Amino acid sequence: MLSNLRWWVEEYHFDGFRFDGVSSMLYHSHGIAHAFSGDYHEYFGLATDTESLVYLMLANYMLHELYPFMITIAEEVSGMATLCRPVREGGGGFDCRLAMALPDKWIKLLKEWKDDDWDLDNIVSTLTNRRYGEANIAYAESHDQALVGDKTIAFWLMDAEMYHCMSDISPMTSVIERGLALHKMIRLITYGLGGEGWLNFMGNEFGHPEWLDFPRKGNNQSYHYARRQWNLVDDQLLRYKYLNAWDRAMNNLEEKYHWLSITQYVSRKHNDDKVVVFERGEKGLLWVFNFHPSKSYTGYRVGTQTAGKFRIVLDSDAKEFCGQGRLDHSTEFFTSNDPWDNRQCSLYVYIPCRVAVLFALD
Repeated sequence: MLSNLRWWVEEYHFDGFRFDGVSSMLYHSHGIAHAFSGDYHEYFGLATDTESLVYLMLANYMLHELYPFMITIAEEVSGMATLCRPVREGGGGFDCRLAMALPDKWIKLLKEWKDDDWDLDNIVSTLTNRRYGEANIAYAESHDQALVGDKTIAFWLMDAEMYHCMSDISPMTSVIERGLALHKMIRLITYGLGGEGWLNFMGNEFGHPEWLDFPRKGNNQSYHYARRQWNLVDDQLLRYKYLNAWDRAMNNLEEKYHWLSITQYVSRKHNDDKVVVFERGEKGLLWVFNFHPSKSYTGYRVGTQTAGKFRIVLDSDAKEFCGQGRLDHSTEFFTSNDPWDNRQCSLYVYIPCRVAVLFALD
């Protein structure tokens, strides 16, 4: 198996591997019917399959020693401690683990709850629930949700109206307006809080409306859905272009403020206001989310540990992202030395409903 890994690198120049089903390898029970709590006794005992663990350590050690550029990612849900620490520290040697609980959380919410009733404390807890010092790859939706039998986030939000109401020259419906707003916010808060890396499955960045389905007996060997419709985002008359622009803006902002390599601090998760506030990134990058479906807040007080003059650096309500353009980007926001939400300073902002705004030191 070790030689197999090296063969893919030497012959096809692979620069990384995702190890599938790692949880089922780590335990004699394959992790079945075990709700892991995170306590160490669940990982370091007779239930652990040490032969499998040693193989994973050897594989990671070999790959990183022979190919320093290599990235290895574990698809692992039990939370095995030290799995993503170097072998020289006694760890499993993986660089990252996939944060598989995040897409599951979003799909469960979209299937079972109205966004009016979302528990923000639970959402933030899920997004930040990872072991310190072990990198996670955050993602809002998985490839499974793009396959036939399930729906992407965009499809759960907007469903059949995506076929009729995504034209820029047609009236904006309440379903499409809500769908576009929440699609942007879900992806951004997952990007901001969910881990130390970001994963996107092709087409999801612009809200691809349909599933993937490969030729099989059940569909009469059809290739009809074995595709991604890139023409949708290229068509300037369709609203998919706005979600694609939003995806580009998020990635460009991370390149500038490097939040993935910085620890976050959540100062507010207010279920009545439906507001989440946290700091993560260089230049005091301050994230403010208002998930409320109808309430906008003028002069809303938020805390920050960084004093100075802030400006808006990303706004999901901007017209370039198919928003309503309710925020003035020329506004300067000055902090006061009044503590708020366990932070040394505070400032007042306007935060419209179903909008995410990022501020940074000018």
